[in-house]
Order: sequence, then C-alpha cells, then structure tokens
Amino acid sequence: QVQLVESGGGLVLPGGSLRLSCAASGSIYSINTMAWYRQAPGKERELVADITRKGVTSYADSVKGRFTISRDNAKNTVYLQMNSAKPEDTAVYFCYAEITAGTYPWTHENDYWGQGTRVTVFA
Repeated sequence: QVQLVESGGGLVLPGGSLRLSCAASGSIYSINTMAWYRQAPGKERELVADITRKGVTSYADSVKGRFTISRDNAKNTVYLQMNSAKPEDTAVYFCYAEITAGTYPWTHENDYWGQGTRVTVFA
C-alpha cells in the first residue's frame, strides 16, 4: 500500500507564509514527478507546481515568484513553501505523485493523491 500524507495547512494572514509537506510511504520503488494541486470552493482542481525527480520545476502563473516547490528524494517528501499569501490562495491543497510501487521486477506505476490539507488566507 502506498499513501501520501500532507501536513502544514492552516490559517495565514495576507502576506504571510506557510509550508506544506507531503510524505509518501509504503512499498515504493521510485517516485517520478511530484506536484501540488489546489481546489478552491466552487472551482476545479488546478495545478500549482510540480517537480521532477531531477528537480526541474514549473509553476502556475498565479504563484510564480511567491511559491517554491522542492523535494527530498531520500525522504520521499515534497514541500511547498508559500510566501506572500493572498486571499485567492485559499483552497484545499492536494499532493500528487507518480509512483512506481512494489519490488523489482514486480513493479507497477500509478498516480497517487493525498487527502488534502486546507489553507485559508484571511481577507
């Protein structure tokens, strides 16, 4: 069984900072791309940022220059550092990972999601 567990959500004032973490656990052979998505009330889930195993990152235009995604491959963990928070950043943030699970050669690749962590930026 593979699972992703997020932490670090909560309340933050406009202009403030928050750091989200997501740890993958279970029978993991390797992890490829990891990412953070978010879903605001009444809106569709959107990609916030992603990072390849080698550390190549990409960001949604709305968070460029404010958010930073990083990962620790040894810990199977991805982070999202949120700075200069805005009310429009309020959403449930979901961790995503492309994981090859199992023991070689009996491995299989699947997409995994965390349960979500809520971030609220007070207006």
